[in-house]
Amino acid sequence: MRRPVLPVFFLMISFAISSPLHADVIDYHTTNIQLLKGWDYKLGEENRTLITLEHFNRWTYGDFFMFIDGTRYEGGNTAVYGEFSPRFSLSKISGHDFSVGAVQDVFISTMLEHGTEGRKTYLYGAAVNFDLPGFQVLTANLYRRDNPDISGATWQTTLAWKRPLTISDTQFLFEGFADFAGNEGSTYKTNQLIVPRFLIDVGMLADRKKGNVYAGIEWQYWHNKAGISGTTESVPQLQLKWVFD
Repeated sequence: MRRPVLPVFFLMISFAISSPLHADVIDYHTTNIQLLKGWDYKLGEENRTLITLEHFNRWTYGDFFMFIDGTRYEGGNTAVYGEFSPRFSLSKISGHDFSVGAVQDVFISTMLEHGTEGRKTYLYGAAVNFDLPGFQVLTANLYRRDNPDISGATWQTTLAWKRPLTISDTQFLFEGFADFAGNEGSTYKTNQLIVPRFLIDVGMLADRKKGNVYAGIEWQYWHNKAGISGTTESVPQLQLKWVFD
């Protein structure tokens, strides 16, 4: 049982990312909390509820993205898992404009995956941000992926996107990410995790502030989940998302 861990962990992270000490180096930031409910998972208990804290900022020499999932299983057990991804902009560091065509910027990209079960994975490589019509975010990262508990290392490609849509005067959001990872050692198998979200701006429908409250569906498709051969999840998750800064 790890119930006391969740509120303390979320409180510490929320304080850190909102601290006024960051005002001199961060020129843009946004944070949201998501409540998700899903059924028919293939690993662990079939039904679960998740609370996700997600944060992104742009700072003097790059950007930083993180999320923390707090999961409560149907049986009452809980777990915490997070990913933390600082990236360093070659344009900002060098003072040279690396944009060309649809390429907006080039980054040195790093990431740490860490969960309460103790496993850690380190990723490092390069990334490109694209500037394409209609997309607020479109980025591709190519990593070397290294789990110290598994012999050797492998590769991972991560894509992320965010595109607002307007249909009949109603605001929608199509966003998500996709991870494609290779074999590592003899146990971790090639796997693909694709997570699109389609959300409606319910705050705007309720005549409140646009872009603050969304509701809709997140779909998680994970072939060879967690690198386990033959385990594939295709799970719809109801999602409520509150953007609070």
